[in-house]
Amino acid sequence: MHDDCCGHGHGHRRGRWDWDAFAGGFWGKGGPRGRHFRGRMGRMFEQGDLKFVILQLLDEKPRHGYDIIKALEERSNGAYSPSPGTVYPTLTLLEEMGYAKATAEEGGKKVYEITAEGKKHLEENSSTVESIFERISEAVEPFFSASMGEVRNAMRHVARSSLGTALKHAEDKEILGKIAEILNRAAAEIDGITG
Repeated sequence: MHDDCCGHGHGHRRGRWDWDAFAGGFWGKGGPRGRHFRGRMGRMFEQGDLKFVILQLLDEKPRHGYDIIKALEERSNGAYSPSPGTVYPTLTLLEEMGYAKATAEEGGKKVYEITAEGKKHLEENSSTVESIFERISEAVEPFFSASMGEVRNAMRHVARSSLGTALKHAEDKEILGKIAEILNRAAAEIDGITG
């Protein structure tokens, strides 16, 4: 069950957690970075959820704190990027609870791995872990739908055209201003569709 959340495991979950497909299919390389999307993903994590997410990552393999941050960011394609101020205290908490242990490496870095108690804790809370990733699935699932195909294509076209033209004329403030004006006007019109 746990592997499903990270894009592996049972076939019926593969599509939900294929983050590379999400990046390439909807946004192209780089993924969504906007404030609204990040906020939506951030709300998927309730109090105490992050400890289960981190335990799940440690259950896959030992990791540095930085690796955990990058793994979460990459797997959500930038939609969720926890701060070190969130991840490291959670790792310390997991250590204190006996669910993870840290080993100092050369250079002072710590590598964290799940303990037998941590594995047992994951298993005992499997329904909670499942619900966490179900919430995230539900948040991103609409972006995979066939009905979003036309919007995805249009967004890729806009991104290629606007960025390509802007880069070609990076020193021309007038052209850059016109590009920004067009994009801002389009954004305002889209926001106005639903009032």
